[in-house]
Amino acid sequence: MLDIKKVEGKKDIKRFIMLPWKIYKGDKNWVPPLISDVKKLLDRERHPFHKHAEVEYFLAFKDGKIAGRISAFINHRHNEYWNDKVGFFGFFESINDKEVSRALFEKAEEWLREREMESMRGPMNFSTNETCGLLYKGFDSPPVVEMTYNPRYYVNLFEDYGMKIVRFLYSYRLSKDTPIPEKLKRVAEYRLKKIPVRKANVKDFRNEIERFKLIYNEAWGKNWGFVPLTNEEIDFIAEELKPILDPHIVFFAEIDGEPAGASLSLPDFNQILKYANGRLFPFGLIKLLLHKKEINMLRTYAMGVREKFRFRGLEALMIYKTIKEGIKRGYLGADMGWILDSNYQMNKILEDLGSEKYKEYAIYEKEF
Repeated sequence: MLDIKKVEGKKDIKRFIMLPWKIYKGDKNWVPPLISDVKKLLDRERHPFHKHAEVEYFLAFKDGKIAGRISAFINHRHNEYWNDKVGFFGFFESINDKEVSRALFEKAEEWLREREMESMRGPMNFSTNETCGLLYKGFDSPPVVEMTYNPRYYVNLFEDYGMKIVRFLYSYRLSKDTPIPEKLKRVAEYRLKKIPVRKANVKDFRNEIERFKLIYNEAWGKNWGFVPLTNEEIDFIAEELKPILDPHIVFFAEIDGEPAGASLSLPDFNQILKYANGRLFPFGLIKLLLHKKEINMLRTYAMGVREKFRFRGLEALMIYKTIKEGIKRGYLGADMGWILDSNYQMNKILEDLGSEKYKEYAIYEKEF
């Protein structure tokens, strides 16, 4: 017997949050998220995304046992920005059972149809500003910080329901031992004398956030699926990321004193997050502090150049600075991603650097 139930009350929320511990039991590559972070993300009162969205959560039960989950939602800012009628789904998890996954997708589609949406896109948790995409290739290693992970069989569950891939997101891996092409090195060193690329100033954190917001919203403004961050959203993200920031690998490029580009890399805290098993207290925080020295990878979380400053090689300069400073700080490698499959310029820069495309994520869509 299969039953799909709307999430109601604290007991259901707990079931929704804790289901992955059942799905990924024994999977050495899965990194348990912090339960407190997931609670905040789902909380309609605490997370600013909910101020411009309608969201519902559902659980699947088979023979009385929890078997899957999904969220369906409408991001009104997305639809206003793109003049669209797209509905979204996210937070999908399911046992390897097509009956369960179909029922979850059907419930999400039904909910979106009732609200006059014309298609269903995902997975998004909740947008391209948070984690998104279904891992499609690269199941042999854990995800880096703020990236998704899922069992290989999810691809079959999605495609069984008739969903089609509308975009790929690529992640590249770069080792400290990857030789930087001599030409790029010479050009970068020369151009860095002309264009200042500086590290983030933590003492001026509030103004740095404002500069980053200006660059981020303008640089990504025409990217597929992007929705500009509200002030509340960027403040929320900044406060979430602040405890794990390494300002030595966060860069701003400035031209004539004006913010032109920014690059934000993060230490890959996923390398040690597994020790907490989802909980900071009572002992998770101690475990993280004890293992902090094990972090030897970084992830370039976001990078962008404002439109009027493009085609000056700023992306390559910031990548070059990240590599140089990252090696100096003891990082052994970096994940450069994700990059849209349609971002030909950035894909080419990373390929020219000799990096390896080692993971692919898919965004699916089903038209009604």
